[in-house]
Amino acid sequence: MEFAEHIKTANVEDVVLRQPLHPPSRGTLCITGHHLLFSDREESSSRQVLLLLRNIDAIEKSVENLLGYPGFFSNAGHSERPTDLSLEDQWDLSSPEKHYSQMKELHERWRLSSVNRDYLVCASYPPAVIVPHSIDDDTLKKAAKFRQGGRFPILCYYHRKNGMVIVRSSQPLTGANRKRCKEDELLLQAVIDGSDKGYIIDTRSSQQAQQARMTGGGFESKSCYSRWKRLHRQMERGKSLQESLIKLVEACGDESHNMDRWLSKLENSKWLSHVQTALSTAGLLAECVERDGHSVLVHGSEGTDCSLLISTLAQLIMDPHCRTMEGFLALLEREWVQAGHPFQHRCAHSAYSHARLQQESPVFLLLLDCVWQLWRQFPLALGFSEALLLRLASQTRRRPNTLKRFRRK
Repeated sequence: MEFAEHIKTANVEDVVLRQPLHPPSRGTLCITGHHLLFSDREESSSRQVLLLLRNIDAIEKSVENLLGYPGFFSNAGHSERPTDLSLEDQWDLSSPEKHYSQMKELHERWRLSSVNRDYLVCASYPPAVIVPHSIDDDTLKKAAKFRQGGRFPILCYYHRKNGMVIVRSSQPLTGANRKRCKEDELLLQAVIDGSDKGYIIDTRSSQQAQQARMTGGGFESKSCYSRWKRLHRQMERGKSLQESLIKLVEACGDESHNMDRWLSKLENSKWLSHVQTALSTAGLLAECVERDGHSVLVHGSEGTDCSLLISTLAQLIMDPHCRTMEGFLALLEREWVQAGHPFQHRCAHSAYSHARLQQESPVFLLLLDCVWQLWRQFPLALGFSEALLLRLASQTRRRPNTLKRFRRK
């Protein structure tokens, strides 16, 4: 029997639609075999909302509604924006301790470790981190010495649907002599305990990973990490990403009003190619966890840029709470501030500046653009709009220390 045959009332009057950053509006809600259609009753407004039924995660039935129909329909991750929510008050929404306490399912296999108290093991990690329960702190300290900057693998996301996880780190320091670290191997083995395999998404090309061995870096070899499958997805960073932004800004400032010239400059900037690569890599990460049911380790070289970028986007894709305003800000705090992204170095100058610092790179701005692209495609799936993204971009550019919260003793 088709779904349309189950519809008893196809049109409902006096329905209230509430969306983030928009005033409530009353109108008619029409349901078909495939869509929900909301039409504003105001004559001066031609506003309509068309929503696929398969995109609806939940429907809340209001007790006050005498007709028995919900006056508010919920799209995946959609939430109303609290009126008292201001950006300045939102940088204490998340911490490893809060994250761990909210995930009761974690407690059997994962624990909260204070191995990094006083930031002595890793200067860019928070004092507390979530690690496998079977791995003690001494093992973590030895594994940290085998990873660039001490960034040993730690948990950043737990998928409630199937128990799979995303962990992130920096590259292993195998070097030209193919060094091994049994503690690091034990740590990654514990991550996928009970599973047949895991994936490693390396944000460098295979050639770049091979070249890194010549300078002391490297990658996880198949012989030492036999249950992990390595996938390379090259993502630009550093100077090339900064130059791409500069060309994009120059294209936006072109006053010739020539469409062909504008499109040519836009294409030559390669900025949208970076956006596409980031979104597709995050999509791959989400597919590995959600569809294929495998845990994933994400890293590049330092693990403080592209790793955070695709981890954040993948969580935004998979977790409805991360698509609320409060959840999104908590995600940024957890994945960028506490995860050690060097805002002060990456965002020191704007694209208009003549100064070119070696460590400058608009990775966080690339994240905001990727989120904007998702918002444009799925406006009802996010509980915030471009106004928040613009505010974050503005604050990061003007005051990079605004998002930096590490308090070292």
